[in-house]
Amino acid sequence: MIQQLIERYKRIRTERFLAQTYQYSYAFVGMGQHSLTNLYPVLHYLGVPLKYICVTSERKAQLIERKFPQVKATTSLDDILADDAVKGVLVSTSPAAHFSIASRVLQSGKSLFMEKPPCQTLQELDALIDKQRLYGSPIAMVGLQKRYAPAVQILQKRLSKEHLISYDLHFLTSNYPEGNALLDLFIHPLDLVTYLFGKPEIITCQQVAPASYILMLSHPHIVGTLELSTAYTWTSAEESLKVCTSKGIYRLSQMEKLTFEPKPSTILGVPYEKIHTHNRTVEYLYARNNFTPTLSNNQIYSQGYYSEIQSFITSIKHGHSSVLTDITTIKPTYEVIMSIIDRFL
Repeated sequence: MIQQLIERYKRIRTERFLAQTYQYSYAFVGMGQHSLTNLYPVLHYLGVPLKYICVTSERKAQLIERKFPQVKATTSLDDILADDAVKGVLVSTSPAAHFSIASRVLQSGKSLFMEKPPCQTLQELDALIDKQRLYGSPIAMVGLQKRYAPAVQILQKRLSKEHLISYDLHFLTSNYPEGNALLDLFIHPLDLVTYLFGKPEIITCQQVAPASYILMLSHPHIVGTLELSTAYTWTSAEESLKVCTSKGIYRLSQMEKLTFEPKPSTILGVPYEKIHTHNRTVEYLYARNNFTPTLSNNQIYSQGYYSEIQSFITSIKHGHSSVLTDITTIKPTYEVIMSIIDRFL
């Protein structure tokens, strides 16, 4: 009896996945390492009908058609934008090219997924927002996948019910010679705290080394400090967030683990732990299981890549936007980034 129930559950689960089909065609602009590692696998897993891959060289286009014979490789973005069968375009190229490509996609009226950063300035972001409204692109979203990470979703729901006090964030890597660390790297932690806590205002900001900053930000209901630095190492890069609330302390590490440590009670304002031995308890709200190789335990899922792409495709399928990173929502993130650039760059 139990075995039959198990088999029935597995069959239903498989059939539910196979029933999720997508009738529209899509195009992808770019074929870099990030796309190959984090974005293309999601499209393949979901079974998204990818009609075109657009690259800059004929040689690469030929190689793509050998590797992916079911896809048409092209060097012409115009051919893609003229194809009415293509409803959505995903773009992940060099950051410097994003604004120009995004502008053309939005002018075509197609839905757009644009890897971060979508542009280089706040004025360019405003121009993209205006183009979305003017040309009626149903969806224009930015690839800030940490908003979609399961641990972040859990944390956001918990924090919405608590009295916030302060937070402490560290985003530490080594040198980043291939681009702008603020726009390419630090956009992630700055967008994360904007998403969790609301529009930030800079209280203080110090540059302590090249592409390394210590900030204090004020949000509507919380104040936090951030260390954003390329003065450490890629081998042991760190991304951690600690949030203090009236009830306890949340700790988020690398999007892989989220814990909550409740604060001991007090008696007439005196901490009970000073009177009696306190047995520390830690509640694990999320932790990626490295042992079981399922979708939910894959880093592409825990980091948010799977859910962001699925959200984009599903929104087009159903004809309404349910994305968390609509281009209009990242303006506060850009405002704080541009403020830092104006101060030091």
